[in-house]
Amino acid sequence: MDITVVHALHEEQWRRFVDEHPQGNIFHTPEMSRVFQQAKGHRPDLWAALDNNNRPLALLLPVRVTVMDGLLAPLTRRSVVYGGPLCETTSEGVAALRHLLATYNREGGRGSLFTELRNQSDTELFQPVLQQLGYRYETYENFLVNLNLPVEQVWHSVKKSARKNIRRALNKGQLTIEEVQERGQIATWYSLLQRTYHKAHVPLADISLFCSAFDTLYPRRMIQFLWGRVDNTYVAASVALLYKGVIYGWYRGFDRRYASYLPNDLMVWHLLEWGAGNGYHHFDFGGAGRPDEKYGPREFKAKFGGELVEFGRNICVHSKLRFRMSQLGYRLYRQFL
Repeated sequence: MDITVVHALHEEQWRRFVDEHPQGNIFHTPEMSRVFQQAKGHRPDLWAALDNNNRPLALLLPVRVTVMDGLLAPLTRRSVVYGGPLCETTSEGVAALRHLLATYNREGGRGSLFTELRNQSDTELFQPVLQQLGYRYETYENFLVNLNLPVEQVWHSVKKSARKNIRRALNKGQLTIEEVQERGQIATWYSLLQRTYHKAHVPLADISLFCSAFDTLYPRRMIQFLWGRVDNTYVAASVALLYKGVIYGWYRGFDRRYASYLPNDLMVWHLLEWGAGNGYHHFDFGGAGRPDEKYGPREFKAKFGGELVEFGRNICVHSKLRFRMSQLGYRLYRQFL
């Protein structure tokens, strides 16, 4: 079987391959690629392996992300495959993925310090291929909350401490959760994320990413922006991606001055309750860190009764020297955020 690597697909063919694949996720879709295309500091690419009949067998969607501009850009440029690789679950599909990644390593990866595959599902079928081609495996956990239950059962799967916080927030009745429905509201919504990420000394994607996501995904009901309000002040913000019955937690933040209103707990519960009542079968928390590292968000996410899964990540370093320099530079950069 001859395998051809291409960098463009007819959108309907692309969408059908992802929609029909049991492991296809929102980060594999042409819509999400379009979101990144319009975002500052992001450059998405498409790498697909086709068979003799021009049928897709494997798909790789790296997004080249640059945190800083100017002369320092090469030291922050990395490629992230947010949805992980996707291939047919056959020997032909695995062979196509091998050919696709080998071609990418030769021709596409060198412009980045490294390429990171953020696996969203089990990769046991092709994990040996990834590691043979230089993509070392790293453990990385996540929580998946089952929403394919009556809302009452979802509630009782939440740990007692979180239920207590949610009740307190509801009994206070002062935090109102609303959906962001107008593009003009994104700037205020984004400012809440900025406070959170600045406090944590973590770089935040440019506002253009969220404006692009609103423009592309909101009309298709593939995204939900929420914010929490106390009186006339917005104090919390979250955004979730919606695809094939899964709610993907994407970004979340709140103003710590209003922590007593418990916006974090209530915003998550709002999503779980809404999802269970609207036909969604899982809430994906979007990552819970490495098990051997202390990670505060893991403890918070664990309270909501999800299944702890470990799909891991795979990383291929394309320039070891520049990679080491970038690690030092990133640590210094965070100190000044």
